Amino acid sequence: MTGQNVAISKVAEVNPRLHINDKPKPQDTVSFVPMASVSEETLSIEAPEDRPYAEVAKGYTPFQRGDIILAKITPCFENGKMAHATQLPHRQAFGSTEFHVIRPGKEVDGVYLFHLLRDPYIRRAGQMKMKGAAGQRRVPAEFFANLKIPLPPLAEQKRIAAILDAADALRAKRRETLAQLDTLLQSTFLDLFGDPVTNPKGWEVSSLDRVITVEHGFAFKSEYFSDHGDYIVLTPGSFYEDGGYRNQGSKTKYYAATPPEKYILPAGELLVAMTEQAPGLLGSPIFVPENDRFLHNQRLGRIRIGERLTAQFVYHLFNTPWVRGELQRTSTGTKVKHTSPTKIGAVTSIVPPPGLQRHFATIVESIERQKTRLRAHLAELDTLFASLQSRAFNGAL
Repeated sequence: MTGQNVAISKVAEVNPRLHINDKPKPQDTVSFVPMASVSEETLSIEAPEDRPYAEVAKGYTPFQRGDIILAKITPCFENGKMAHATQLPHRQAFGSTEFHVIRPGKEVDGVYLFHLLRDPYIRRAGQMKMKGAAGQRRVPAEFFANLKIPLPPLAEQKRIAAILDAADALRAKRRETLAQLDTLLQSTFLDLFGDPVTNPKGWEVSSLDRVITVEHGFAFKSEYFSDHGDYIVLTPGSFYEDGGYRNQGSKTKYYAATPPEKYILPAGELLVAMTEQAPGLLGSPIFVPENDRFLHNQRLGRIRIGERLTAQFVYHLFNTPWVRGELQRTSTGTKVKHTSPTKIGAVTSIVPPPGLQRHFATIVESIERQKTRLRAHLAELDTLFASLQSRAFNGAL
């Protein structure tokens, strides 16, 4: 790829102001994008809101359809919260003050620039330039303004963007298929057992503390946290919102000391998040993915299951709106919500026949095998995409 390396500020505007000619009337409808509407998984804006301009004219960040928005505050920046705002329902938009906005000029293709900015290298470099106190650290605008990118001719940029788009589309299809299988599991749960709230099949009802036990974890000392080691400290950040283990990559907390044996977890152990580190995490379940590798942290509940329930039934029970809703309703805290073994135990649940629960576990096992194959293929596609990104950023694609 021929071309030169140029600073982004030479080919794009960083945090452009709202031009007087673009200023809406007070009653005009604009798109509103809070931080939570930007997905770090799909790198897209999900469910933007309609607001009258008068409500968002002050105290929010203006941007337009076609702009690139990036979270600037920790941990959202490190998590990769960003989006190319091409699908907004309204041309003019406003969002969180914690967004940086980059508006591509005529010399740079927006899709090309977006793919360059999503390269993990950018996040690592941005982290090193963050300013502010712990918990409130932000990437300054000048980091992006001064960031140099390869700038081949526009036609070449579009060719590269098309290649990266095609590779990314394959990844999106695999993620969509995985999500559909998760939906199938929840639908199968409801078909077999019925709604836990209305209990249309007339199963026995019990409080959870009669059929499971929830145990607190251990308060591991932060002085022994490390970026490598034999043991991984599980945290609520290790959970997906809809359940399942999330590999935190470079943010993984390792433990450099010898942990109490009681809190070294065997593979297949069931845990639930008791602190809502991010919206949707409270009550999220995971199965421990590996033997003698993961540690039971204090903010997680370890589920000991009695003879009347199976692990797969309990896992999917915790993913139902009923259990999640009850944990939210009884939680404590304002900014960060918490639950406890006692509050979890007070939630009521259906207790279906053991044979039906075992049948459900067989179905889950079959679907999980399919998901394992899909995840392996997705990992290959992720590796391919990362390679293409790196080559594009280094001018070799």
